Amino acid sequence: MKKIFLTILMISASALSAQVIIGDAVGTAPANKKQSVLLEFANSNDKGIILPYVRKLPLNPTPGTLVLDSTVPTAAKVKLYDGNDWRVLSGESDMTLSLINQPLTATEGDAKAIIGSDTSSADGVLVLESDTKAMILPTVTDITNIVKPSPGMMVYVKGSKKYLAIFDGNKWAFWIP
Repeated sequence: MKKIFLTILMISASALSAQVIIGDAVGTAPANKKQSVLLEFANSNDKGIILPYVRKLPLNPTPGTLVLDSTVPTAAKVKLYDGNDWRVLSGESDMTLSLINQPLTATEGDAKAIIGSDTSSADGVLVLESDTKAMILPTVTDITNIVKPSPGMMVYVKGSKKYLAIFDGNKWAFWIP
């Protein structure tokens, strides 16, 4: 199923070499702002995007890489590679119970979806390539609308306060601009 989704996503992205909306045909960006968007999600209000679990950090990551580092499952952390070092974005937590059902090893293929370009040297499953466009995270009005969030789930909360939220398996971590 994952390969089918990636194949469809890759074909769509390469055919359009522009914006991709996942979940509906409208997305969340206003019509007059679509030119700055490479990837966006439906306004479902109850879903997020899940960061990839890694049991070993990539050797040559591209700046901007986001992962759920589970090299030590009892101390898994959301991390961002800033070009020089891995920065921890998640708070202190014990994710043992959340990661217990995750496989200890994974079979990786060479498949990756690239949106915004025909090729990319970045090593990732989903790669967005653009100098002028960005990804819009799935938007929710309240994290309590998300039923059974998964560790590494990331959403943008657009309620009375606006913030980025990442679920670490036990609790949500928030970044308020």
